[in-house]
Formats: sequence, structure tokens, C-alpha cells
Amino acid sequence: MIKSIQQLNKEEIQGKKVLVRVDFNVPVQDGKVVDDYRIVRALPTINFLKENGAKILLISHIEIKDVETPSLRPVFDYLSEKFSLSFIEDCFGEEAVNRISSLGDGEIILFENIRRYEGEKKNDEVFGKQLADLAEIYVNDAFAVSHREHASVVGVPKYLPSYAGLLLSDEIAHLSIGENTPHPFLFIIGGAKFDTKLPLIEKFLEKADKVFVGGALVNDILKAKGYEIGKSLVSETSVDLAYIISNPKVIIPVDVITESGVESQSKVIGAILKDDVIVDVGEETISLLEPEIAAAKYILWNGPMGNYEKGFKEGTVALSKLIGGSKAESVVGGGDTLASIKELNLMDEFTFISTGGGAMLDLLLNGTLPGIQALDK
Repeated sequence: MIKSIQQLNKEEIQGKKVLVRVDFNVPVQDGKVVDDYRIVRALPTINFLKENGAKILLISHIEIKDVETPSLRPVFDYLSEKFSLSFIEDCFGEEAVNRISSLGDGEIILFENIRRYEGEKKNDEVFGKQLADLAEIYVNDAFAVSHREHASVVGVPKYLPSYAGLLLSDEIAHLSIGENTPHPFLFIIGGAKFDTKLPLIEKFLEKADKVFVGGALVNDILKAKGYEIGKSLVSETSVDLAYIISNPKVIIPVDVITESGVESQSKVIGAILKDDVIVDVGEETISLLEPEIAAAKYILWNGPMGNYEKGFKEGTVALSKLIGGSKAESVVGGGDTLASIKELNLMDEFTFISTGGGAMLDLLLNGTLPGIQALDK
């Protein structure tokens, strides 16, 4: 069983160099952080270590669209408004050596984008050891990348006493679906890539009372049922959907929004034409879900209902409002899902909002992640 930093007392932390893998991969525009959710969720761990006198070394990656070598400098600027810290570009350079050696209790260093080192994504053993040599304790608080076998996630724990941060512990607690999960239990899955999400749907057909499939995932089901889906996105690989199609627990849309050229319109499932592209669920489908959401005591949701990036948000937004306004215990995740919730100022209406998309799906499916297993060892 993994250990949490909460199990450490001050004497075990004070004066120790603690390497913390955080996830500061946040949206940046014009050099400024425009969505701070992941940073905010990491602050309790940072503050816990700071209050207990640790010497804190923060490492993270960041990806910015169309930027070849993105920098964590905007994150440093954001954090500088909350507490004093240093920004070091090279983890192993002379500046880093000098700053780490002079670091006082409770002081913080943020290192530049860890993916600038080739050894990170390759999970290079030498690179992992170099990172470990910077500190005396390792903390993983980067749930959203804990499904990746990268050096800063699975390599470093081989060499240091390792612990889960407060965020990682919270994610594991809320995404562990067991016998105590309340019923009726409604599982909602959206997005794309049916072939990768099929095992998850099959798993939750055993655990949940109802499973609603939306987003591009439903295109494969409609095609398998013999409906025309036009030019809509489907899986590249052949998927056997017999079990899903015949399962009475499965709910699929009764109407959708289609796009043909520049025009979009609402259509019932049987009215889709060969030139149409399904881009969202329709109003009747949301109405169909209303009583299911009202009756549910537990709702687990990952993935948008439509092509969110192209502006087809109505289905996802409507679903966010319904779930946020329900009395059910609600757990949600996925980037576009989170975006709709933030846009509507509904963050406080959900029981738990995961910082991970792929990591959330992998944990739900497998019950663990490489980053969690690394701590367990």
C-alpha cells in the first residue's frame, strides 16, 4: 500500500530536500496562465511541505500548442504572486547546485520543463538517478501523468523514499469504485476512440446501473445497429459491439446535432444523411437523461458529448448543468468536460473533479497506474 506525505511528521520532513513531481501542464496564452485548476490543486501539498520545513524542488512538464520548447516561466510568474520561489532552467547546472545547497527550510525551487531532457519520456535509468540525486525524499503529486512511464514518475522512486502527495491520494480515493459506491449508479462516457474505451464500458456495465454513451463513441454503436451515420468519426479498427448493443443498461442518444457544410441542425437518429457529420447530442437526448440523473445517487462522467474544440458545446454544457444541480455524488474528469464546468462556474457543484483525463480512464479500468505502482514498490 502506498504511503502518503500525511504519514510523515515534521521531524521526518524538516530540512530534507523533497523532489515533488507536480503537474503544471496548464493552458497559457500571451505568456500568462489562463486556467490555474491543476496548479491550485497542487498547492495543498506544496503548503504542507513548506509548513513542515522541507526544502522543496518542484518538477513538471508543460505543453503549449504550436510552441516547440514551451517554458514553465508563466507558471513561475503565477506562483510568485502566492509565495517566494526560485526558477532554475537546468536541473543539473552550476546555478542549480549552488541554489539547492543554499536552500533554507520551507524554500522552493521550480525547475524548467522536465521534458526538455530526452531522458524523461524515455524513462532513462541514468536520468532518473540524476533526478533522484537532487533530493532525499520523492513525492508524486502529478496524477494526470501517472499513467506515463516517464523518469520523473516511475524512475525516481527506485532510489528514494517515496510518497503520494495530497492530490494524488485524493484522486485515488475518489476514483476507487468499490462495493460501497452508492446506487443507482450512472456512468457517462463521451469523447472518441471507442476501441480504447470499450473495455471501460464493458467493465462499468457490470458495476453501474445505467451506462450512457455519447460523443463520437456512439457513432460506432449507431453504425453497428445499421443506422446511417454519414461522414461521422468512427474507430479505425474493427470493434465487436454485440455485448453493448444487446445490453439493457446501455443508453444512447435519440437525436443528434449534425453538420453538413457550414450548416448544423438537429436530427433524430434515423434521419441522418450520407453527407452529415454527427457533432453533438440533441435536446431530446438530454431530456432522456434528466430522470436518470435525478434518480442517481452516484454519477461518474468522463468525456464531452460533442466536438467541443469546434464549438459544439451545447450537449456537454446541458449535461454539466443537470449533474451539477442534482443531489447525486458526482465525480467527473476530462479536459473538455472540465472546461464546460468552469465556463458555467459550476466547480463547487460537483463532489470531485479529477485533474486527469487519460489517467482517470486508466485508473478506473485497471485499478492502478504506473506512477502509483512505482510508489508501492
